[in-house]
Amino acid sequence: MHHKKTTKKPLIMVCLLVIVLALGGGGFLFYQNYTQKQLTKQNEQIIKTLVANLNKADYAAVAASFSEGSLKADEMTTTTVAEKYQNIYGGIGVSEIKLKNMQVNDQTVNYTLSMHTDLGILDDQNYTAKIDKESQKITWQMALIFPGMTSGDKVSYDFNQAVRGEIKDRNNNGLATNGTVYNYGVVPKEMTDETIKEIAAAIDVDEDTIKEALKQTWVTDDTFVPLKTVVQVPDDLPTITGFEAREATGRTYPLGEAAAHLIGYVGKVTAEDIEKNADLAAVSMIGRAGLERAYDKELRGQDGGTIKITDSEGQEKATLQEVTVKNGEDIKLTLDSQAQYLAYQSLAGEPGASVAENPQTGELLALASSPSFDPNKMTYGISQEEYDAYDKDEDLPFMSRFANGYAPGSTFKAITAAIGLDNGTLDPDEEIAIDGLKWQKDSSWGGYEVTRVSDVTPVNLRTALVYSDNIYMAQATLKMGEDKFRAGLNELIFGEDLDLPIDMDPAQISTEDRFSSEILLADTGYGQGELLLNPIQQLTTYSVFPNGGTLVYPKLLASKETKSKADVFSKATIQAIDSDLQAVVTDANGTAHSLASLGMMLAAKTGTAEIKENQDEQGQENSFLYAYDAENKKFALLQLLENKADGQAAVDQVSDLIDYLATLKN
Repeated sequence: MHHKKTTKKPLIMVCLLVIVLALGGGGFLFYQNYTQKQLTKQNEQIIKTLVANLNKADYAAVAASFSEGSLKADEMTTTTVAEKYQNIYGGIGVSEIKLKNMQVNDQTVNYTLSMHTDLGILDDQNYTAKIDKESQKITWQMALIFPGMTSGDKVSYDFNQAVRGEIKDRNNNGLATNGTVYNYGVVPKEMTDETIKEIAAAIDVDEDTIKEALKQTWVTDDTFVPLKTVVQVPDDLPTITGFEAREATGRTYPLGEAAAHLIGYVGKVTAEDIEKNADLAAVSMIGRAGLERAYDKELRGQDGGTIKITDSEGQEKATLQEVTVKNGEDIKLTLDSQAQYLAYQSLAGEPGASVAENPQTGELLALASSPSFDPNKMTYGISQEEYDAYDKDEDLPFMSRFANGYAPGSTFKAITAAIGLDNGTLDPDEEIAIDGLKWQKDSSWGGYEVTRVSDVTPVNLRTALVYSDNIYMAQATLKMGEDKFRAGLNELIFGEDLDLPIDMDPAQISTEDRFSSEILLADTGYGQGELLLNPIQQLTTYSVFPNGGTLVYPKLLASKETKSKADVFSKATIQAIDSDLQAVVTDANGTAHSLASLGMMLAAKTGTAEIKENQDEQGQENSFLYAYDAENKKFALLQLLENKADGQAAVDQVSDLIDYLATLKN
């Protein structure tokens, strides 16, 4: 019997067909998925580009992102759209735009924008954009400016600038005020190339700056366009067609250079400022230096206003942003304006500092530094030439010398003497035989010698202070030794941060915890070595003398409580030194005897600190004077003359200041 042979070919063909179809379907799905991902990326990039152009305020590029058909449908053009963005975003100061939460669903993109306006951070805005598949551009709609906007809508902006608080002295005289300033400006329709050239020369502004100002979007033919702000208008300002100076309110500094280092100045807010502090508005002024910077938050307050969407009839549709205005706080200081002016005048433009206080309360009455700068120019636009003159000045007019550390020189001898009296190592009546103008302990000092100015012998404490004898004080310091000397110094303010709104390093005894040699110990005893105290710290340290041994800390804010450290030295010690410091003035040989002509009971100590690399060379000499009212203890001052010339001394600068301080009431 024959069997018919069956074949498997049809079955194999069917299987192959199934496999091919399966692979084909998978390939199609893969292709479809790939295409969708590419489309999603493409649509994401379209939105990212839009936001990037918004951030650059390139509104022409923004307008070019929209499809031509959608613009025509809304009777818009790329030009009118660019103008819309410029007027709205530019008008409310939109900046710092950030894209978040982007989701793409085919040709629809949902995304969120965060941004700043002149009023600060705007609440996140949620957008929906449709991408035209054919043109790969965005379908235009007003809601892409702000959600909820439709054709014909506008954005209204009502800005209320906070009034900056003023800085006042103890008598409510203004130190940083909201006074009258003048805006130099032009009326565009009167401008020609020739008048622009004349105006640029008259007010020291580049011609290009004027031309750029005239191109601003809000400018019309009859608009007054401000170019520069000044505090005073010179009498010889030329008359030019279309140019004028208009009164306005702005920040002014009545004492000018006399208080510039302390009070500081303000400047316009920058994009960098806003990045650091989101509460700032683009049109605000911010403290740039001195107390204007230290108390900027309190002084500045909070600008306010509203940003609203309105319809074509002006009816409100939605409030985008609302901030309540809060005016800044006034800051009242312990400073006395007249004392400040006289302190600055006493320096006569020479490098130095002048600090005055009420020693009983610690109230700082004057904090002057010289040379100085004009804070009004720094606020309203200093020319490059003027700034370069300051910046290249070897006398460093931007340095606050009242906050800069110096070796105090011989004024510090009174402190060394007080430590020695208190710890019993110094007998004020003991007569020490000192011969000649140079001395060294022994040959171990090599070529180093302590020098003095007057060859007087024998020497006791009073004689040493009257003649300012370095050798006597070096020997007294070596006798007490480093441990006892440092123990006394550590009762003072070394290493402490004073509670003042002024940048300064703590007072320093030495760079290391121990003196590196006996020579350094001896030098420190008469105010040299590695000692560093700024004039405020010197005055604070010396406050023990008019206060019977109590150290009174300085204060600058009138609202602050006086802080003190009692019994730093015994009353008996202070009485002895107070008497000796009065002798520095009354004794005909005293280094501050010239102050006797003022006819009042004063105590004083002068000092000269020399800065040099080697003992045998001529170094820079800084002259100091510490003086106080020995009768009523109502004022004290510290005068510094930096790098003095031959024949100059701080003691010769202070007569007018002392005369005025003597008239003050506590």
